[in-house]
Amino acid sequence: MSKVGFLFPGQGTQYIGMAKDLYENLVEVREMIKTADDVLGINLSDIMFNGPLEKLKQTQFTQPAIFIHSVVLSSLTRLLEPQAAAGHSLGEYSALESAGAVQYYEAVQLVRDRGIAMQQAGVDNPGTMAVVIGLSPEQVKECCVKAAEVGIVQPANFNSPGQIVISGSIDGVKKAMELCKRNGARLVKELFVSGAFHSHLMKSAKDKLKTVLDKTNFYDARFPVYTNVSAKPVTKKKDIKEMLYQQVTSPVRWEETINNMIADGIDEFYEIGPGKVLQGLVKRINPDIKCQGIDKYSDLEQYL
Repeated sequence: MSKVGFLFPGQGTQYIGMAKDLYENLVEVREMIKTADDVLGINLSDIMFNGPLEKLKQTQFTQPAIFIHSVVLSSLTRLLEPQAAAGHSLGEYSALESAGAVQYYEAVQLVRDRGIAMQQAGVDNPGTMAVVIGLSPEQVKECCVKAAEVGIVQPANFNSPGQIVISGSIDGVKKAMELCKRNGARLVKELFVSGAFHSHLMKSAKDKLKTVLDKTNFYDARFPVYTNVSAKPVTKKKDIKEMLYQQVTSPVRWEETINNMIADGIDEFYEIGPGKVLQGLVKRINPDIKCQGIDKYSDLEQYL
């Protein structure tokens, strides 16, 4: 028997029309999305279904939209029973909800507050991010250390072999990009983002999130959730809360997470939510491991 792992995507996977076909076909989805609209006090579903894209791309809307799309799907995949889960950045909240570690309506509020805090941190402490292809983690870390002479910069995502994202102040990231190019990177490209996510420039968001986390009810997870901060599984509610707090300014150790899940026996992955980003990363991390996506109603039908 295969051991199944659920993977949940993070920010950047949103698209106009997300979850619309699910909403049109399933009454359970209509109820869940209406609950989210009511909790948030906004018509988020209209933004998800109809845009405009510029509004959907705002962090305060993007994060709850991706979360809702993902957990709606995970709640309906009744013929798939995960033995573990993980989520990329924001996706960790979806993974925890799927494992019963936080209730849906509370998680919607938590994700909304996280998005608002991160968007405001991006305004208060402007920064940027860049993807580096073709260097080792050690090489990228060394470039960041040297570039820190001119501004804050650090690795933000260890995504897959040879793909690392850096994050920090504009001057720090620009300098690190230059150093990575000099050190032989195949590609160095700045990303269009609203803040320096997973860097120390997000500290104000981290402080605000702590207040929200302390008010949120957490529960022991039904199955292990591998966290971004440690790349290791957690199930205890006190550990979950601490990992979510630390995650805001810590790098996403995605390559290590997937390798640890495989080492622990997971041999079949499903990306639950919008897009195909994580499927691509899993393929680069271990091309022998099966990974498929469940995004739309047509993907979901066979698992209802």
